[in-house]
Amino acid sequence: MGALSLLLFGMEMLSDGIQKGVGESMQKLLKMISGNRFTAVLTGMAVTAIIQSSGATTVMVVSFVNAEIISLSQAIGIIFGANIGTTITAWIVSFFGFSFSISAAAIPMFGIGFVLKYFKKLKIHDYANVFMGFALLFLGLGLLSQSLKFGEKTTALILGLSNLGIWGNLTGVLIGAAMTALIHSSSATTAIVLTMAYNGSLTWELSAALVLGSNIGSTVDAVLSALSGSTNAKRTAAVHVGFNLIGTLIALIVFKPFLSLIDVIVPGVPTENITTHIAMLHTVFNISATLIFLPFIKQIELLVKILIKDKDKKEDETHYVLPSIRKTSHIGVEFYQLTTEHEIANMAGKTMDMFDIIYTSMLYHKKEELEENLITIKKREEYIDEMQQQLTEFLVKCARMPTSNMKIRRHILTEIHIVDCIESLSDEICAIMNTLYKYVSADSFNPESEEYKQIKDYFDLVHLFYETVCQHLVIGFTEKEKSQHSEIEERIDKTQKDLKRLSRHRIENGQNVKSELQYIDIIRRIEKAGDWIYAIVRSK
Repeated sequence: MGALSLLLFGMEMLSDGIQKGVGESMQKLLKMISGNRFTAVLTGMAVTAIIQSSGATTVMVVSFVNAEIISLSQAIGIIFGANIGTTITAWIVSFFGFSFSISAAAIPMFGIGFVLKYFKKLKIHDYANVFMGFALLFLGLGLLSQSLKFGEKTTALILGLSNLGIWGNLTGVLIGAAMTALIHSSSATTAIVLTMAYNGSLTWELSAALVLGSNIGSTVDAVLSALSGSTNAKRTAAVHVGFNLIGTLIALIVFKPFLSLIDVIVPGVPTENITTHIAMLHTVFNISATLIFLPFIKQIELLVKILIKDKDKKEDETHYVLPSIRKTSHIGVEFYQLTTEHEIANMAGKTMDMFDIIYTSMLYHKKEELEENLITIKKREEYIDEMQQQLTEFLVKCARMPTSNMKIRRHILTEIHIVDCIESLSDEICAIMNTLYKYVSADSFNPESEEYKQIKDYFDLVHLFYETVCQHLVIGFTEKEKSQHSEIEERIDKTQKDLKRLSRHRIENGQNVKSELQYIDIIRRIEKAGDWIYAIVRSK
C-alpha cells in the first residue's frame, strides 16, 4: 500500500509539474478541437499522454460537454483518443522500471527537482515537480517490485486462474476493473500488473485479462462526474463506458488470436519480455478499438441520444459547474478557464435578457405584461445569484489547485470580480423593473410625456453600453476601447445629473411628488447599472 501510494503520488506530482510548465500550450491545444473526428482523437491522445490519466481527461471532457463548450461528437472523439494516450504509461513503466535499475537515479533526480524550485527568476521552477515526480514514481515502482513477491501457495492460487480458460480470463477482467475503480487509476493498475508479471506471479494470459479489465474500471470517474451533469454529460459518460466495455468483450471473444498477434508483433516468447508484451497489448487493443468505432461516431451519437433522452429542462434551471474538480485536482487549471469563460458569458447573457425585457416593457407598458415581466426578471435575478455563488466557489477551488501560479490566481481574482459586478448589475436591473412597474401603474402616468421619453432614452444608452461590453467580455478591451467606454460612462453620469435637476424643477413647479420621486429612483438605478458595467471594463 505504501509503495502504491508513493507511485500514485509521484504520478500526480509529475502531472502537476508538466501542467505548470506547459499548461497554456495545452489550453491552446484544446481550443483547436474542431468537428473533425480525427482532430478530436489526436487531441485526446495528446492531452492524456501529457497528464498521464485517461480518467482525468474524460472527467474534463464530461465537464466541457456539460458546459456546452464542446459537442457530444467532439467528446466521443476525444474519449477514443484518451484511451490511446493512456497507453504511454505502460511503456514508461515497462522501459524505465524493468529494463535497467532506476533506484540509484531516483534520489539524485529528486534532489535536482528540489533545487530547481528556487530558480524562480529563470522561470524553470515550475518544472521542479517533473523531476521530483519522476523520482517518486521510480522509487515507488522499485518498492512495488520488491513487495509484490508472493509465496508459492499464493502464486499457485493466482496462476490457477489461468487454468480456468474463458472463466479465468473473465475473472481477470473483473478483478482488473474492480482494482482500477477502487484506486481510480488505470495507470496504477497497469503498473501493478507489469510488476507482478515481471516477478513471475502472473501469466501472460492473466496479465492481458487484468489490463483489459482496467480499461473498464477507468470509466468510473467519468460516470461519477456525470451524475449531477446535463443530459449530454451523461451521454458522454455512457459512450466512455460502452466503448471500453464493448471493446473488451470483442477482445475476449478473439482472446487467443489477439494474444498470438501480440506475440507476432513483439519478438521473443512472452516469458522473456512479458512487460513489453503487456505494454504492446494495451496499445494495440486501444488503437484497434478506436479504428473499429471511429467511422461510426455519428451513429454512436444518435444511438446514445435515443437511449438517454433529453429532459424537459425548466427555464433558468441551475446547472453545476464542474462538480468533480476535487477528483481531478491534478488537471491544469488552464483547462477550467475555458469553462469559467463560458459560464461568465452565459451569466452575462442572462443579464442581457433582463435588459431586453425591460426595454420591451418600456415600449408597450401594459400593466398585465409588466406584472409578468416583473416575475420573470425576479426569477432571472435569483438564477444569477445562484450562478454567482457556484462560479465564485468554483473559481476559489481553481485558485487553490496545485497547478495555479501567481499569474493564474490574478486572472481568477479578476474573474471573481467580474462575476460579482454582473450579479450586482442584475440586482440593479431588477430594482429598475420594480420601480418602473410602480411608475407605469400610477394613475398620473402618461406614456406620451417627455419624462417617460427621457427614461427610455437614458435606459437605451446604458442598454447599448452593456451590449458593447458583452461583445468583448472574453477577449478583453484595447486601451482605445477602454477610453471610449470611459467617455460613455461620463456621459451616463452627466445625463443622470441633468435629468435629476429637471425633475427637481418639476417638483418645485407643483408636479406629482410621488411620481417624480419614482422617476428619480429609476434614473438613479439606471446610472448605477452603468457604473457596474464600467466596473467590468476596468476589470479587464
